[in-house]
Amino acid sequence: MTRSRRLPPLNALRAFEAAGRHRGFRAAAEELNVTQGAVAQQVRGLEDRLGLALFQRLPRGLALTGPGAAYLADVGRAFDILAIATGRLLAQPNTVTISVTPTVAAKLLIPRLAQLQADLPEVELRTVATEALSDFDRDQVDIAVRMARSPFPPDQEARLLFRQELVAVASPHLVKGMTLPLDIGRLRTLPLLHDAHHHWPAFLHSGTPLPGAVFNQTALALDAAMAGQGIALACRAFVAADLEAGRLVRVTDATTIMEPDYFLVRKRTPAPSKAVQAVWEWCASRLRLPAQDVK
Repeated sequence: MTRSRRLPPLNALRAFEAAGRHRGFRAAAEELNVTQGAVAQQVRGLEDRLGLALFQRLPRGLALTGPGAAYLADVGRAFDILAIATGRLLAQPNTVTISVTPTVAAKLLIPRLAQLQADLPEVELRTVATEALSDFDRDQVDIAVRMARSPFPPDQEARLLFRQELVAVASPHLVKGMTLPLDIGRLRTLPLLHDAHHHWPAFLHSGTPLPGAVFNQTALALDAAMAGQGIALACRAFVAADLEAGRLVRVTDATTIMEPDYFLVRKRTPAPSKAVQAVWEWCASRLRLPAQDVK
């Protein structure tokens, strides 16, 4: 049940608290950058609302009444709590929340976190790995990496990271002794590893389903491929590091470009925070494939 707060207007409380500390309307007015008459009016309105006299008006200033002194102590503590809470909020690190798919997290973002921390030491990155599309306001997400098609809604800004260029990869141990690249006929005799996108039929120009183990995430299919369990089909961006390190090898020269593409997306705003802008530019530079044309 929502608790109803019967509070006087904040401006009236501010005027009362400042007048009580200074014991006068003039000094309070100078602190609040308003006229002396405005402070006096706010205090009178507060007294009328409470049905109590908070000050005795004296020829040379103000004196708190008994109820006024007690109220000033409580109101002062309340303003102190607000000031402390605001200070703590402003002292928090520059947190940026990025929403990515589990495969983007595992294959692109996590391996680069140390570099991000070195490049942007003032930023605290919060990563949400999910297949669900983000609602930037509801989920409090600053940036997302998603498969999408342009055009985007007017309230969103997007930058193309890379196209979904599919390549077939396997552990070098699985294809040891075979002559690479394999032709399509030889490839179809090997165990195929499927993910939730089911691109193998299109890649092999097959009109019928193909057998093989099925995983709900591409990252899991790639882990199985590195373990020597079969041939995985994945976006080149996700296997570039493993190919370079020799953990995987391409088993055929064939490639297929599939839509949609991978985009960096955020809510359009006239003045993004420095932290969000820094992570946005960092991702646009570091998560791309330098050798791939993404124009």
